[in-house]
Amino acid sequence: MKVLVAVKRVVDFNVKVRVKADNSGVDLANVKMSMNPFCEIAVEEAVRLKEQGVASEIIVVSIGRSVAQEQLRTALALGADRAILVESADELNSLAVAKLLKAVVDKEQPQLVILGKQAIDSDNNQTGQMLAALTGYGQGTFASNVEVSGDSLAVTREVDGGAQTVSLKLPAIVTTDLRLNEPRYASLPNIMKAKKKPLEVLTPDALGVATTSSVRILKVEAPATRSAGIKVKSVAELVEKLKNEAKVI
Repeated sequence: MKVLVAVKRVVDFNVKVRVKADNSGVDLANVKMSMNPFCEIAVEEAVRLKEQGVASEIIVVSIGRSVAQEQLRTALALGADRAILVESADELNSLAVAKLLKAVVDKEQPQLVILGKQAIDSDNNQTGQMLAALTGYGQGTFASNVEVSGDSLAVTREVDGGAQTVSLKLPAIVTTDLRLNEPRYASLPNIMKAKKKPLEVLTPDALGVATTSSVRILKVEAPATRSAGIKVKSVAELVEKLKNEAKVI
């Protein structure tokens, strides 16, 4: 079974982001970039499927600038077999990314596509669902457990009331949640081996996909600074402030 995993380059989750002075976006100058944490979980799940003998090949794909090759090499060091970079300098929305991924799916014909449920920079939680709609594949979102049996897939997903298990026929789309697995660290020998693994660079034009966005970011603002807390001397004073100042009761 061939598995395709989508990964995204984002600001490292340990970094406190700053908004540009002109409010046009997030300041990325001299900022540490990493693979999106949910994408790391997706790569780990694909590698585990290969270790179980379920998957025969793992392909990782990323969409963005040429510097995203760094994250693809990381995925190769974690156990992926080859990588594809769809190089684009444009700011792409979720639909454009889904269309590009659909073109890669058509080209590679994987039986399983795994994505992180969302990226920590945009928090859209849209691409996996859009890709499922474009390909016509069944989808299992927010996966906390994945089991493959023959040509079917059982995905346990987290819902408001607890957990739900859905059965999908392959090919299928899965988006990963935090509790699916614990990603491994890449060893030094595997990092060195990853440098020799194939990495193909494509363009949206080569895939025949138009990426013109219908959405334009007008302004980016940092959250308002929270005021300092206060101490109260009694429960009565607390109730009075909650009622008259905070107006929450």
